[in-house]
Amino acid sequence: MTLLKEVLSFNKEFVDSKMYEEYTTGKFPDKRAVILTCMDTRLVELVTKAMNFRNGDVKIVRNAGAVINHPFGSIMRSLLVAVYQLQADEIFIVGHHDCGMSTLSSEAILGAMEKRGIEKDTADTLRNAGIDIDSWLQGFESVEQSVEHSVHMVKTHPLMSKSIPVHGLVINPNTGKLDLVIDGYKKETTA
Repeated sequence: MTLLKEVLSFNKEFVDSKMYEEYTTGKFPDKRAVILTCMDTRLVELVTKAMNFRNGDVKIVRNAGAVINHPFGSIMRSLLVAVYQLQADEIFIVGHHDCGMSTLSSEAILGAMEKRGIEKDTADTLRNAGIDIDSWLQGFESVEQSVEHSVHMVKTHPLMSKSIPVHGLVINPNTGKLDLVIDGYKKETTA
């Protein structure tokens, strides 16, 4: 049985037996918050459980590394929608230790792409078109610095209300322990 058939078979049973009823909630987050976190499989349920959130409490946005790369990309748009349309009043950026993005190199991912059939010349074509594919595919060295970067991107965004606290945390993917990087309630001081 293919994975798709397995999913659809289970889904029929899920709907027919009304298993969905325990997850029924509204579209607005009860705790009025949104979390940006990594798509790592270890975090699927761990992040919300470790933060004492249940289904319906928060909006969750996920990507590779919990990184905001572009101020007008889909991640930032999702955070803006959560605040202005879905009643989120706080933002949590949650990175994690042992993140795959901390070891990601553009050379490694481009090599993996080539093994999956992407022509080697494609990267050069993109570079020649002015796309910095190497930086775009590069990971980060420090999860704490990456979280700080993403918090900064949100806090300084021209369309984000300055009244929204933006917190930065790093979670241990094995234990769920949270380390505070930035307390969004505190005012930033400049040196």
